[in-house]
Amino acid sequence: MAGVRPVIEEMRLRDLGVIAEAVLPIGPGFTAITGETGAGKTMVVTGLGLLLGARADSGAVRAGAAQASVAGVWIVPSEGPVADTVADAGGELEPYDDGRGELYVSRTLTSEGRSRASVGGRAAPAGVLAGLADELVVVHGQSEQLRLRSAAAQRDALDRFGGAPVTAARATYEAAWEQWRALAAQLDEIAGNQDRRRAEADELRTALALIEATDPQPGEDDALAERAERLANAEELRQAAALARAAFSDEDGAVDVSTLVGEARRALERAGDPELTPIAEAVAELGYRAADIAVQLSGYLADLDESGPHELAAVEERRAALAALVRAHGTLDAALELWNTGSTRLAELDDDTDHLERLAVERDAARLRLDEAAAALSTLRLDAAARLGAAVTEELHALAMPDARLVVAVTEGAESAHGRDDVAILLAPHPGADPRSVAKGASGGELSRVMLAIEVVIAGTDPVPTFVFDEVDAGIGGAAAIEVGRRLARLARNSQVIAVTHLAQVAAFANNHLSVVKQNDGQVTASSVRRLDGAEREAEMARLLSGLADSDAALEHARELLALGDVIG
Repeated sequence: MAGVRPVIEEMRLRDLGVIAEAVLPIGPGFTAITGETGAGKTMVVTGLGLLLGARADSGAVRAGAAQASVAGVWIVPSEGPVADTVADAGGELEPYDDGRGELYVSRTLTSEGRSRASVGGRAAPAGVLAGLADELVVVHGQSEQLRLRSAAAQRDALDRFGGAPVTAARATYEAAWEQWRALAAQLDEIAGNQDRRRAEADELRTALALIEATDPQPGEDDALAERAERLANAEELRQAAALARAAFSDEDGAVDVSTLVGEARRALERAGDPELTPIAEAVAELGYRAADIAVQLSGYLADLDESGPHELAAVEERRAALAALVRAHGTLDAALELWNTGSTRLAELDDDTDHLERLAVERDAARLRLDEAAAALSTLRLDAAARLGAAVTEELHALAMPDARLVVAVTEGAESAHGRDDVAILLAPHPGADPRSVAKGASGGELSRVMLAIEVVIAGTDPVPTFVFDEVDAGIGGAAAIEVGRRLARLARNSQVIAVTHLAQVAAFANNHLSVVKQNDGQVTASSVRRLDGAEREAEMARLLSGLADSDAALEHARELLALGDVIG
């Protein structure tokens, strides 16, 4: 549904890492998660990863616990890809309001490494969670920064920024690529196997000729086997049938069934008693049946008399011909099936030369369409690259990199399913410096800011429902940190943003501040999560600034930052 975006409403953690039990109220907007080092902030991201199908690691189970569990509640559109995935898994959305529903997702992980998941109240494989992740969340952490160093990730970032025109052009190219590849593969297969195909044609032609000469009929082998069995035992069958016929109708005048039944019928009719009438009619029916049986037995005997050794020999000869087909094809039905389909296959094999010519024409036409699609995609990428580079450069200037320049280079590369372009994100951090690939020339702090700037810019054309940033502010501080917070708040205008941070300058811009609080009972360290407001939030901001939650100077600075966050955010 247009305008309805999924958001994480709440997440519950139990026995995950150092967290014994915690409830995270999240909701829309920008949620900042802070806490002391070792308190378990990263476990929040780990738990979210488990809900989204990440690989289960038994090492994440809290020491001494049998299992860890994570449960999440999403508010999602009642219709669309997420709802369809849940329905396909057998789950259901709980009604929430008009156009939206609550999606309950959970994952448990045992200390032995076994994992179970549920989606919408039904058990589901982790792969279903991973499929939902594509529609729900983009997670940015150290591993995602490393991914940004890859050429594929840089190309995907550019394509996302390019929006619908690039998406459509890429889809057109991919369809043309698949068609050209299929035709080229078919052509290569036929051209490279002409000897084998000629041999197949010769074998098929011989087989069809034998089938045509034999002219088998469906079920003929079974019928002939039955006939041969009868002919081989003709004398015994003749004696049995003759004896039976004599019992029903003896031509020598002996008493038989027909005679006895006829006498019984006449006796009952002569009696004239109405009560015997139905019995007489039944006896008469017996007489008719006896006469029919006698006729059938006579016909059977006549057929045996007409048969002889010559017919048995003919039957066995026919069976031998059919047996040759069975040996060649497995069953008589298989031979008949080959007869029905073989002509088409033979025509195809005999048509190789013409077929090759037609395929070559089709392949060349597909190649032209592929060339056109590739050129169109490259043109759109070049245009998007110039705009993306300029927009991200402007963002980097605001992120305390005033002299930085970002260039998105699109050059001709090897042909692949994704186009013919090599895409490289290059960074010149200082004036006069040559742009170098972020994969080689960017520090951790610079890469964090590049990644954030790219997401801020791309969010304008390809918004994501939820962003999760795990210490995206690593390696920066001061004015740069304030700008990071400002950018995260800007992202939160259109998307849900969750950021694990150790900087007050970033947390100040959040509309929802959660603190992971560490406690130590002397044996087991556990953490819980609290929502901070008022004085508690000021104290946490002061601790982030100076390490002291009760420092007057730090508290005053914290209030200034919070006021700044309210104004700018």
